[in-house]
Amino acid sequence: MRLPAPPANDSPTDWAAYLLDRAPAMMAYVDTSLRYRFASPAYAAWMGIQGDGLIGRRLEEAIAPSVYARIEPGVSAALAGEPMVADREIRRDDGKRHAQATFTPDVGEHGVIRGVSIILADISGRHVLEARLKESERRFSLAFRHAAIGMALVQPDGRWMQVNEALSVMLGYSEQELLTSAYQDITHPDDLATDLSLVKKVLAGERASYHLEKRYLRRDGQVVHALLTVSLVRDEHGEPLYFISQVVDISDRKAFEDALFRERELAEVTLKSIGDAVITTDPNLIVTSLNPIAEAMTGWSSHEAVGRPMDDIFQLRDPLTRRPIPNPLITAVTKNTIIGLTTDAILVHRNGFDSPIEDSAAPIHDHAGNVVGGVVVFHDVSETRALALKMAHLAHHDTLTGLPNRALLQSRMEFAVTVAARRNQRAALLFVDIDHFKQINDSMGHAAGDALLQEVARRIRAAVRPDDTVSRLGGDEFVALLPHVDGASDAATVAERVLEACSEAVGVDASALAISFSIGISVYPDDAVDAESLLRNADTAMYEAKMQGRNGYRFFNASMNERNTARVRIEVELRKALARNELTLHYQPKVDVNLGTVVGAEALLRWQVDGEDVYTPEQFIPVAEDCGLIVPIGEWALREACRQAEIWARLYRPLSVSVNVSALQFQHTRFFESLRTVLAETGLHPTLLELELTERTVMEGGDHIADLLHRIKSLGVSLSLDDFGTGYCSLSYLKHFPIDTLKIDRTFIRDVAWDNDSAAIVSAIIAMGSGMNKQVLAEGVESMEQASFLSSAGCPQMQGFLFGKAVPAREFEERISAVDMGDPRVPQS
Repeated sequence: MRLPAPPANDSPTDWAAYLLDRAPAMMAYVDTSLRYRFASPAYAAWMGIQGDGLIGRRLEEAIAPSVYARIEPGVSAALAGEPMVADREIRRDDGKRHAQATFTPDVGEHGVIRGVSIILADISGRHVLEARLKESERRFSLAFRHAAIGMALVQPDGRWMQVNEALSVMLGYSEQELLTSAYQDITHPDDLATDLSLVKKVLAGERASYHLEKRYLRRDGQVVHALLTVSLVRDEHGEPLYFISQVVDISDRKAFEDALFRERELAEVTLKSIGDAVITTDPNLIVTSLNPIAEAMTGWSSHEAVGRPMDDIFQLRDPLTRRPIPNPLITAVTKNTIIGLTTDAILVHRNGFDSPIEDSAAPIHDHAGNVVGGVVVFHDVSETRALALKMAHLAHHDTLTGLPNRALLQSRMEFAVTVAARRNQRAALLFVDIDHFKQINDSMGHAAGDALLQEVARRIRAAVRPDDTVSRLGGDEFVALLPHVDGASDAATVAERVLEACSEAVGVDASALAISFSIGISVYPDDAVDAESLLRNADTAMYEAKMQGRNGYRFFNASMNERNTARVRIEVELRKALARNELTLHYQPKVDVNLGTVVGAEALLRWQVDGEDVYTPEQFIPVAEDCGLIVPIGEWALREACRQAEIWARLYRPLSVSVNVSALQFQHTRFFESLRTVLAETGLHPTLLELELTERTVMEGGDHIADLLHRIKSLGVSLSLDDFGTGYCSLSYLKHFPIDTLKIDRTFIRDVAWDNDSAAIVSAIIAMGSGMNKQVLAEGVESMEQASFLSSAGCPQMQGFLFGKAVPAREFEERISAVDMGDPRVPQS
């Protein structure tokens, strides 16, 4: 658009036109026909049209349709006599420029409207700022509303202005309920004064913000622990507008802290009250704590010992050489392992005197499993040393006869073979078995059988030479080890003396019992080259003697394999018995004499036809273990016992059932999965099942067995240690195994009513079990005297012939049914 030249004269009209053309304002004029009569260069430029192209053209022809649609309503209103400022922006099609329009009618004489003046104000910059502001507000709104923590805007007087959903959920109130209240209304009364004091300091300008752990009261009455962060927003004059509050729910953390505090308090109380001494250290073995017992045993008070090296406080010596013994905690911490009880150690008191102790050490871990210290636990064993020696003797001797047991015999056999080999001499072994002992035991009772075994042991010991060893393997089996013989004739001479010694009747319960022996003999090195083979071949020869009519002896020879033949025969018949369902379970009651009722049953495997034993468990179970049948048999027994217990629980009342598990079955790779399957299929609640394990099974299984025991416990199944006290289990390991029940072996129970040593041992086992929070059950209880002693010693749970022998499931049901109906006959013969 070409600008006009300045006016040549001073006419106001000419100068007005000149100025309008030169002004940066965006102005235009249209007549009543909506044709442009004037447009300033700035207006034309904003519209993107040359100024000469606008004059005389109609609006809809000169400008873009979209722009026309925004201008036309304002022009029409002005032509109707109504001045108008557009309430919406006028935007160019390129979207880059925005303007606000003012439409003013041009009123002539007599009120006639001649046209419309249009003035545009460029608001592009403001539009950009408003867009940015809206985006900022949108982002803030989204962040505020969807924040994972509680957010709120709070007026200076405490009333809520705005809250997000997280805060509403945290406090249990709807958004509208909060907006009609103040934070003081739901603040815990004990925390309100502190909160108001901090608010006052922020309002006074003493601090810009504050952090506070406080408690809110939820709508449901629960207490919410929160971490509150508050800052104040002021206006341009410094006057308070509102607080911005951030609220983080720390209730879980506070609960954890409270639980940790309680656990720490419990640990401290426990450490101060237990009977063992406890010392803890950091990873560098610097003492961090002593409990009162440790203070007394070392002579160091806790405040004196803390911060000192462990070796200054805990000094161990060898009782014989008096030389220092390495601190077990060193190994425990450096190798990250538990060190079991150290025996035969002397603790040197600060004042110089000694105390024999037992100790164990273990590392202390943090939550990530890192070693952060160590702990040693020890106790004085002065008073228990004599009892320990007695139990050590019993660990290697049969408690009934006093003869060496299998463990000691094995050691002496190996020694005898070693000496014979070095000296090029011979040794012999006599395997002695009482003929028809089972019938005597069953007809006259275990007491009579025990008396017979004691007399037989005395006679055999009197018949052999002084240097020979007589051992009872178990049941009615005895072994005589002859460490030096000139030949087979020497062994035969001893065997004949044994047969002669027992040829006279044995008096038992006013009866004279005629007994006989079957003896098998094997000679080293003629028949075997090691101790195990020597025993096995003598056992084989003994079975040959039984097959030849009993009451005699036989020497082992290479063609003799009657033992193996018998095992093969049992194996063949056992496989047939499985197919014919000849295996059954009998149940022996377990009673609580205090409650006077049956509390459970032990499931015992039987192989019977028409109610008569085909083979005893002692005969066929070892064969089943040797040929691999024990796993399916054991699984069947477990399933059958669980099925029966589930029926009793439904028809009568819940009764726990215990099932013996052989070492081979327990160590089978799929035992745990099989156990879970049986529980699922039978529907028996796991707490009604107890697995009975031997001490040997637990002790010889290693870490795999320990892990398996804990997995079984996680199912809810109980675990018991059968024949406890027979010499395998170390107390240090027992502490780390999740055993629920200790079953005192019948050999300890037999003599408790009259033998002080047996009574002391049984009492010690009961007290130890109670101290370790384990149930104790006595098996083999056959007299009221035994039951009375056990009850007074704190062992109410018992099992044995006094309370009933093992019977089929139907007879056992009649027993528990009678008890449930009030039949007082708890002890039964």
